[in-house]
Amino acid sequence: MRFKSQLSDVKTFAKFTASLSSLGKICWVRLEDEAVRFTIIPDQGTQVWAQLPIGIVFESYSISAAAGVINLEVPISALHRALRSAIGATSAQLRLTKKGPVPLLALSIVTSSWTSGKNALGVGNSNNSDNGMPPPGSTTQLHGNQPDGPRERETIITQEIPVRVLLPATVEGLHEPRCRSPDVFIVLPSLIQLKSISERFTKLAMGSAAKSITGTATTGLSSTQGAGAGTTHSSSSPKLELSANMYGSLKLAIATDTLRISSVWTGLLNPPLDPAQLSQNELEQHPSERMKELGGENGESEEGWAKVRIDGKDWGRVLSVGRLSPRVVACFLHDTALILYVYLPDSGSGEDSCLTYYINSYAA
Repeated sequence: MRFKSQLSDVKTFAKFTASLSSLGKICWVRLEDEAVRFTIIPDQGTQVWAQLPIGIVFESYSISAAAGVINLEVPISALHRALRSAIGATSAQLRLTKKGPVPLLALSIVTSSWTSGKNALGVGNSNNSDNGMPPPGSTTQLHGNQPDGPRERETIITQEIPVRVLLPATVEGLHEPRCRSPDVFIVLPSLIQLKSISERFTKLAMGSAAKSITGTATTGLSSTQGAGAGTTHSSSSPKLELSANMYGSLKLAIATDTLRISSVWTGLLNPPLDPAQLSQNELEQHPSERMKELGGENGESEEGWAKVRIDGKDWGRVLSVGRLSPRVVACFLHDTALILYVYLPDSGSGEDSCLTYYINSYAA
């Protein structure tokens, strides 16, 4: 099997892998003829099912394998670090190779710099800390019309990431979650702002819980009991309550024994349903229409709100996707799950360039 491609947008690819690496260490990467799929399924927390069309970050894309598919297990943080070092490079190429029995993803980047000098090679400037010599293991090419003038030096650096090739039988049982139609769908506000407020709420709740534990320990528990209680609470992250209605309102709240705070956004967009995808009867019977009716004329009724309870720390990591795209549609399945659809900017087809995040709701 073979895979090789030039990278046309290293910066976007690096941002994308950064958002994935915050949610899991290992990523299932599926290389296909028309797209590259990235999937993270942690033991706990948010699942990510993402599809990047070839034209988003790849060019001169070439793959050769049985059934036109290569499945890889990739340490996503290592891939992100390699891509981050390639930002600003003249060119970058990613390919599947092997060193002995170990399969590797090799990222080769070309960097350019100008050097001056009157010797034949244009190196040896005493001001250079490396004595004018290129880095070990790199390849240098010099370009310039004037023998004694400045010359352009190209350095090729290759970083190798060990991966594991997955057999089709290993991944055939992995499927994207199937969910019912959402009760409420809404375009989220600025993810930077939402992330900041969410993290603030989480820290306040953790501080409130710590004070509550300390107070309980000093008033009624023995020192041993107090230590045990403190350990139990500190290991669990506070749960945020996120809710929305079909009237453009979103609420973020958190409640503890000693604290209850919330923040509300209004005037947000509820995207219309696509009549080309649903029949007239399906449109009328859609759960979102029922929630709109329950909300009343102005959406003030609590019955028209769909709510989920999510892990505060996990939610903060999910919102890191804001560095990749500002447009995110949140679909609420009341008391069941939250699904985020992240649309890549300037991608042409929103459906083909959508990243999907699945977040389970915790019981109240």
